[in-house]
Amino acid sequence: MPVNLQPAQPEHLFPVAGVDLGIAMAGVRKAGRKDVLLVRLAPGATVAGVFTQNRFCAAPVILCKKHLASGKAPRAMVVNTGNANAGTGDDGLKRALQVCEAVAAAVGCSSGEVLPFSTGVIMEPLPADRIIAGLPAAKADLRAANWASAAEAIMTTDTVSKAASRKVQVGGRTVTVTGIAKGSGMIHPDMATMLGFVATDAAVPAGVLQELLQEVADESFNSITVDGDTSTNDSFMLVATGASGVKVDGKAAAGYAELRSAVREVSIQLAQAIIRDGEGATKFITVKVEGGRDRAECRKIGFAIAHSPLVKTAFFASDPNLGRILAAIGYAGVADLDTSRVDLYLGDVLVAAQGGRNPAYREDAGNAVMQQPEITVRVVLNRGTASATLWTCDFSFEYVKINAEYRT
Repeated sequence: MPVNLQPAQPEHLFPVAGVDLGIAMAGVRKAGRKDVLLVRLAPGATVAGVFTQNRFCAAPVILCKKHLASGKAPRAMVVNTGNANAGTGDDGLKRALQVCEAVAAAVGCSSGEVLPFSTGVIMEPLPADRIIAGLPAAKADLRAANWASAAEAIMTTDTVSKAASRKVQVGGRTVTVTGIAKGSGMIHPDMATMLGFVATDAAVPAGVLQELLQEVADESFNSITVDGDTSTNDSFMLVATGASGVKVDGKAAAGYAELRSAVREVSIQLAQAIIRDGEGATKFITVKVEGGRDRAECRKIGFAIAHSPLVKTAFFASDPNLGRILAAIGYAGVADLDTSRVDLYLGDVLVAAQGGRNPAYREDAGNAVMQQPEITVRVVLNRGTASATLWTCDFSFEYVKINAEYRT
């Protein structure tokens, strides 16, 4: 069961003018499940994206980046689950392009104006014919208020759909930000989530939108980890339709701060939802590293803790075996770290002070914190003013079972 996470509710998700979403059951891998999402964008919409750093990136990632780089304004996005179309070589690119051509014919644009996305099993041929056969149903289903259903359509091992929405006021007018994401395992930064799509009805130039997206991704999807595995298909997209009439054309523009805050809030909520629904997760863990010389070293130490199987299994067992955390701090790769100045907190409990066990620490206090479904680990380096916050989950028996049986 996910940790304090409920499925997306349609009434809590605000439509974004200029974005229509349609869903189909195409039988990509299994019959009777939503597995194709078609997104139609209004003319003039701008789109920004960040993608996986995995060198075996999937065919749709290659094609999506190519289409974005062409300078053409995207008019549609298409997502399939059940098949990643990764590790498929030239054949995978041809099949992804076939899907783009079919989408282009359906919505009335060129194939270069279609952005494709896939998620699922790696190294299997994409059943492009099934996806294409499902497009008429997806087109017929196109609606602005389809965000909740769209969140379900992009799920793979997720147990709960993930969506978030905000409204902000800019110059007396309302700007909407709504997004969906999927991810449960194979989650690690660069860029972290499997798939994420956020849209706003503000008008934002492509360059400004890309810069905003990269900043927000760093604070959200690039600050989570389930298992330390970077997927071949990670993509996080930000769409701006301009339908609200509110123009935000730079960082100094009126409304930029409000828009950035809303996009950031939606993205963090989606990123945290992925951790709450981590495969087999029973604990949602926040790792805060403070007092560093720079943010990079804080993140390095934070991820050493968050990635450690020994730390994560201790959290699953609710065992305050906290020497494992100190060990992770020590091997994180901060060569000049003075461990005699490091303090470690579990929740509000000071466990280690000045690099050693706090004489006042009692294990029953640590046990009490470890029993909770949401736990904060706070590391204070006492060597500067920089900080970083990351989110992770525990490792359970169920994680092994899910991944052992993923294809069966």
